[in-house]
Amino acid sequence: MGRLAHTDGLTDIQRDILATVRDFVEKEILPVATDLEHRDEYPAQIVEGMRKLGLFGLTIPEQYGGLGESLLTYALVVEQIARGWMSVSGIVNTHFIVAYMIAQHGTPEQRDYFLPRMAAGEVRGAFSMSEPGLGSDVAAISTSAVRDGEDYVINGQKMWLTNGGTAHLVALLARTDEGHAAPHRNLTTFLIEKEPGFGPNASVPGLTVPGKIAKMGYKGVDTTELILHDVRVPAARVLGCAPGRGFYQMMDGVEVGRVNVAARGCGVALRAFELGIAYAQQRHAFGKPIIEHQAIAFKLAEMGTKVEAAHQMMIMAARTKDSGQRNDLEAGMAKYLASEYAKQVVEDSFRIHGGYGFSQEFEIERLYREVPMLLIGEGTAEIQKMIIGRRLLDEYRITT
Repeated sequence: MGRLAHTDGLTDIQRDILATVRDFVEKEILPVATDLEHRDEYPAQIVEGMRKLGLFGLTIPEQYGGLGESLLTYALVVEQIARGWMSVSGIVNTHFIVAYMIAQHGTPEQRDYFLPRMAAGEVRGAFSMSEPGLGSDVAAISTSAVRDGEDYVINGQKMWLTNGGTAHLVALLARTDEGHAAPHRNLTTFLIEKEPGFGPNASVPGLTVPGKIAKMGYKGVDTTELILHDVRVPAARVLGCAPGRGFYQMMDGVEVGRVNVAARGCGVALRAFELGIAYAQQRHAFGKPIIEHQAIAFKLAEMGTKVEAAHQMMIMAARTKDSGQRNDLEAGMAKYLASEYAKQVVEDSFRIHGGYGFSQEFEIERLYREVPMLLIGEGTAEIQKMIIGRRLLDEYRITT
């Protein structure tokens, strides 16, 4: 452990959890990550190891079999996992968002039914908001859910589901006619149980997961579409039994998800810095290690500063949420800064590696393809700037 990315004020339990996760990353993730990523292979053994460590229940309350830890603890764990392989952190993240939404907004029956199995890792979650052509305009969702007796009948197509194939539970946002003039007041979150796998789903007639989407990076984890044709979902599986509240529920989930993406950016940046500073001490040019050349030393100084700044911003956003305060400003800032800095640190480490950075034999090549996902996940940089700008105006508006 170097000096960067330390967190003051942690409890003994938090420190023990992080030490366990760091050891797991060093022994179980880093040695195999690049090989699995190049094969685009789902990390089943790693996932099973995380399940045994209790990471799928890290933030789920103890009364439901979880560890009941804070968002800060979770973010620091994600930072370590992403340092090993960002795709693995994605497997945990969507599960975490769904569990958080159920814990915060679900009915007592929904919490009792889902959370114990989610804490054990027996049921893993996927989060489904986006659609083809939708982008960040959530209020323009077209997937529809029409009430029919005790059920809703859902039709539409969803996009970019992380864990879409391997998940047992999908939290899905669809449009219901609740009679409100504002489009976002007509959105509802549904909890859809399904069997893991691709193709038509055996347990949910009309639901199809076509297959994995081929991606530039973020491999290993399955990213999918979801097609729904007359899928019937009981009204009891509306999150919180509260039709029309889906937009607010999903945005609450996205808010904590942005802290998660910030943590992923911190982990990727930290790993890129570690690779860059190690290579700079081993590679010689013009008669000395390249780290002794001022151009490289300056680059590493900038990289280290960005790693530290992003980490501190991320823990501030997590602590703000844990304190019960609104944190959309802090989460937006943390997500924006950490993802942009991660891209810059990875690119600088890539440059330090020179031609070898282009080789698949070197880990930095994998990071270079993985990091762009952070720029768009949980809202693009432009969306974060819109959120930040609006919140700053709220805080500093001139009144007469």
